[in-house]
Amino acid sequence: MFGTNLGIDLGTASVLVYVQGKGIVLHEPSVVAIDKETGKRIAVGEEARLMLGRTPGNIVAIRPMKDGVIADYQTTEIMLKYLLKKAGIRNWPFFKNRVVVCIPSGVTEVEERAVKQAAYKAGAGQVKVVEEPYAAALGAGLDINGPEGNMVVDIGGGTSDVAILSLGGIVVKRSIRIGGDKMDEAISRFVRREHNLMIGERTAEEIKIQVGCAIPEGRKDNAEMEVKGRDLVTGLPKTIKIDSKAAYLAMEEPLEAIVAGIKDVLERTPPELAADIMSKGIVLTGGGSLVDSMDVRISRETGLAVTIAENPICCVALGTGKVLKSCFK
Repeated sequence: MFGTNLGIDLGTASVLVYVQGKGIVLHEPSVVAIDKETGKRIAVGEEARLMLGRTPGNIVAIRPMKDGVIADYQTTEIMLKYLLKKAGIRNWPFFKNRVVVCIPSGVTEVEERAVKQAAYKAGAGQVKVVEEPYAAALGAGLDINGPEGNMVVDIGGGTSDVAILSLGGIVVKRSIRIGGDKMDEAISRFVRREHNLMIGERTAEEIKIQVGCAIPEGRKDNAEMEVKGRDLVTGLPKTIKIDSKAAYLAMEEPLEAIVAGIKDVLERTPPELAADIMSKGIVLTGGGSLVDSMDVRISRETGLAVTIAENPICCVALGTGKVLKSCFK
């Protein structure tokens, strides 16, 4: 009765916490810094993200979520407890919090149970899991309860979820374990192969955000940026320049895999719903949809109109807020 109703978007790249009546109260990267010798938490969230690739021997910065699921259970528990406390959620013995957690649509029962267990350990009394594309569609403001079909593509850090929704449920779905992280890895590999330069994951992410592009002709301004790293031949620091066309070449493989997943779902869509999607188009959500000209690429490949949701990064968290209202009345 006196517990808090909250929704958690437990993402590979970041965690968002939605509290009923308040909205999104927390948005932090999914990173935890731990002292290896004592096992104590040193930092969580943005503070820990700044430590990635820069820690001394006794400190390790961990990303406990991989490909949309829990890879390090204990660290996820530490992260959730800390973030809920930071969001002002109290864990009283008698008043239990009711939680809705988002999971990718292709997870196994074991992975789903791990997410529930982590939420219970972090202080939840009741836990309900909801599939990411369903929450993303609600958060994007789509009317999924009617008989008309809606198509959502949620490109996150670890997974890309594609789903066709109608009559309040998912009709066809596909979860691809490729997202923003795989794009970063592809950029790192490209820079190492083409320029003999070793760069960290934070630098790769910067390249994706600043000059990354999803179409061969690159950005309109063909943006360029300086990249600093370690030369693999001499072992000394070195600076190179990368433009948006090179960034496109680097990211081509993960982009192609996402497009292939979208086409696969369209191929399996019932004809009546396919007609609806022809007229309505596709809605993109998630941080990966913010890659420059991602909507243009998908539109070219599928021949459908593609729109990016108003607040793509927060769509899943906002959707959990709407699920909360119907779950725990």
